[in-house]
Amino acid sequence: MAGHGGARSRSGPHPSMYSARSDARDLRALRLPVGGYAGDFPPLSELLPDAVEREGVVWAGVWRTPQAAQWIRESWRWRSIAMYVRWMVRAEDPEATAATITAAQRLADQIGMTPAGLKENGWLIVADDAAVHEVTQERQRAVGRRAARTNGGGKRMRALPDG
Repeated sequence: MAGHGGARSRSGPHPSMYSARSDARDLRALRLPVGGYAGDFPPLSELLPDAVEREGVVWAGVWRTPQAAQWIRESWRWRSIAMYVRWMVRAEDPEATAATITAAQRLADQIGMTPAGLKENGWLIVADDAAVHEVTQERQRAVGRRAARTNGGGKRMRALPDG
């Protein structure tokens, strides 16, 4: 039987971008601008030659999201984005089946359009002014790491009972 054992893409806890272990491995979330992406994007007709008008409208809309700031750098994702658009338009139909909606949801996860998809891709949507304070935030994290190392020589602190 195939499919036994082995790692699964969502099994076990994900690395926390705020943990000391992730800091040591230099794992950080890629910050996406909350204002979205304002640049040019590929024409849908190159990926879906038979696209309908509604798909073109949805395509233009998804390319204005924060995720698009990363997608533009990853041309290998564009076909998945086009398929997401196609399945989202199909899912808008009041007669859409559960399978159609599930397909749209899975593609949304893959391309980072859901909170779970953002986490899986290692992305974080941040306010535009957060990038300005990146240096300050890094200094605060460094101070916190130094304080954690010197806090009681690595011994755990316990609360004393009232008495």
